[in-house]
Amino acid sequence: MHTVLERDQTKARELAKTDREGVSLRTIEHKRQRYHQGLAGLVDGRYEGAGGPSGRVDPHVLAALFKAIEESMERSTRTASYFYWKVGQLVADRPDVRMPSRATFCRLFDRLSRGRHVTGSARTRRSLASRPDGEFSQATANRPGEWMEIDSTPVDILVVFDDGVVGRVELTGMVDLATRTVAAGMLRPATKSVDAALLLARTVTPRSRCVQAGSRPLSMARSVLLYERLLKLDERLEHAAARPVIAPETIV
Repeated sequence: MHTVLERDQTKARELAKTDREGVSLRTIEHKRQRYHQGLAGLVDGRYEGAGGPSGRVDPHVLAALFKAIEESMERSTRTASYFYWKVGQLVADRPDVRMPSRATFCRLFDRLSRGRHVTGSARTRRSLASRPDGEFSQATANRPGEWMEIDSTPVDILVVFDDGVVGRVELTGMVDLATRTVAAGMLRPATKSVDAALLLARTVTPRSRCVQAGSRPLSMARSVLLYERLLKLDERLEHAAARPVIAPETIV
């Protein structure tokens, strides 16, 4: 009894009463046509084929840009216009490849070169390029000794060395990642590679809870620190010598 056009007009007037801005007849026709397409009509065509940072740029252009960026790591600093020219030269022998516009290329270049200082400081760019991959990755340990870390940090306290010289020392420790246990530690004026071997030896050597009679001068009670007061503030100091033995499997 009513044509499709009449039904579209009726629906447009109905929506105009509920929507402040109204819906045009053309919008109703467009939505009805997409509805008859089924599931494919629900797909937003504006984002079709535009996934990823490269958008609709030809893959050969993208590969050429990656190559040009990698080659520039050890060279002098260039501008984005140079890379546009360089990529054009790399794909010139492929007539089926179409270069994007300069504005599109600049946006793509900014996304791919972000954080690499391609057009910035040459020293910073070379430093980032020589950095090993995975240096700051997250490690997970499930058992004691599976992953142990050695690190040194300067201690901002002046100490008197054996030769009477006053200076600062470095604290070097080995920490078990799974249990957060400080397996061994030492203070040195300057940490050397041999200290890592000493840390390993201390880690796998059992240590009794109490100081032996022959090592009485090395006990905490003979130090200049306020041992009695520290012991009252933190009872864990009483068991500081009861260090567990952890056999390292991986040391970084």
